[in-house]
Amino acid sequence: MARTLQRKLESRALVVQFDTTKNRFLAADDEFVIKYWDMDNVNLLTTVDADGGLPASPHIRFNKEGTLLAVSAHENGIKILANADGLRLLRTFENRPFDNSRTVADNATKNVVPLSAGAAATSSGLMDRASPAAAMTGMNGDARSLMDVKPRIPDDLTDKSRIWKLTEINEPTQCRSLWLMDNMRASKISRLIYTNSGVSILALASNAIHLLWKWPRSNNGKATASIDPQLWQPPSGILMTNDRANTNPEEAVSCFALSKNDSYVMSASGGKISLFNMMTFKTMTTFMAPPPAATFLAFHPQDNNIIAIGMDDSTIQIYNVRVDEVKSKLRGHSKRITGLAFSNSLNVLVSSGADSQLFVWGTDGWEKQKNKFLQIPSGHSSPTVSDTRVQFHQDQIHFLAVHETQIALYETSNLECVKQWVPREGSAPISHATFSCDSQLIYASFLDASVCIFNAANFKLRCRINPAAYLPANLSSSVYPTVIAAHPSEPNQLALGLTDGNVHVLEPLESEGRWGAAPPAENGSASSMSPVPPAGSSSSDQPQR
Repeated sequence: MARTLQRKLESRALVVQFDTTKNRFLAADDEFVIKYWDMDNVNLLTTVDADGGLPASPHIRFNKEGTLLAVSAHENGIKILANADGLRLLRTFENRPFDNSRTVADNATKNVVPLSAGAAATSSGLMDRASPAAAMTGMNGDARSLMDVKPRIPDDLTDKSRIWKLTEINEPTQCRSLWLMDNMRASKISRLIYTNSGVSILALASNAIHLLWKWPRSNNGKATASIDPQLWQPPSGILMTNDRANTNPEEAVSCFALSKNDSYVMSASGGKISLFNMMTFKTMTTFMAPPPAATFLAFHPQDNNIIAIGMDDSTIQIYNVRVDEVKSKLRGHSKRITGLAFSNSLNVLVSSGADSQLFVWGTDGWEKQKNKFLQIPSGHSSPTVSDTRVQFHQDQIHFLAVHETQIALYETSNLECVKQWVPREGSAPISHATFSCDSQLIYASFLDASVCIFNAANFKLRCRINPAAYLPANLSSSVYPTVIAAHPSEPNQLALGLTDGNVHVLEPLESEGRWGAAPPAENGSASSMSPVPPAGSSSSDQPQR
């Protein structure tokens, strides 16, 4: 039938444009009007002149649902013809908030113009047949409407970037939150990590005691905020407790690292480094009595017997556990080491220190390859001593640097800062941040107890969890997350270790399945990584919280 109509129409001087919808109706332009046919009948169903202003052969296009028809008009205009469902769609978008910064200044005014009663009556047959595309001009004989719009509007009517809104979580009912119970009333949580299997959470408190929660096998052992785990202890009742070397627990720097098979944890709390068996909690060995004390630990990704140990005297010691020997000592930092991360693919170790410096070391000969100071944003005075953490992106080429003044993404080979996010001046500093397991999100905690979730591709804030969503109202304002951990296989699950010794697991509601919606991409690319301005330049174009 369509071929018959095409031959009939093309026999004239002009070659027409036509389009179909739902395999049921066909629209074609001809002689300054839009003509409609039922696909099962060669007889003309109805015509619409779209209130005039059409060229002899306008271009036409249905939307996917067949509820809107775009028609090119004179003076570079576009007319949108809509049936009842289409009108409801347009009104929905009219009532939603628009991003004024993305709207063209001379955005055309939309004028809804009723068509003639004759056209409406003629087209009623389309609606009687329950067409999703109706002749775009009527319903049950009522007057229909169309909309004149100028083509200079930058986004189409269904552009979701115009209706995106930051997700705010303010109440416990807006997310799943689980408080991990313990009977020891531990002091501040200093370190927190999920086991690699994702079935347990291990915490190290500032009193040098380790806490291990395991989820029941009935849930396949999977960590979740919907089921209470058990604070686990071996039958012997012993605790994994670090040597403290008579230091003040609150002043000691705590650190630990977990072996890839979850069998061993290496840990220190200001005293000697201890190696524990995770099944029995027994101390396998201790070594490296201070001074200097260990401040950060990282297993070599290819050899569990090799450990990089950051020290409070600013050195990094490459230690072989099997032979009890320091293989190399790396020097370059001027203050204690606060972060270490290995890249498997690049064969490098990245270190960070309380001196706000970043170093890249080759793992073949442990030579220094490059170093750089963090770019402290203008208007933010850098603390004399402040921890900087580092963590590799899933691509093993970029790494995240976390400082109380910023989160930043660096390209490893040249230490170029390609992304940076800075809290507004005067707002709470960052306490910790980490990638989600798939490196698509960044979870960041703040000293005001809020948690922000960023799109890792463009550092845009997509969700904010306020303290009231997971903390009791009667808690002191000094309670906040000191550390944040991401589940190793569930991208939307995180755990918070707090200053009061509690641990909370957070997940989005099952009905949501994720933390908010991704913010709109800018300049057509959400994953582009462009360098940030050098330190001291204006940061007004940087995303703010």
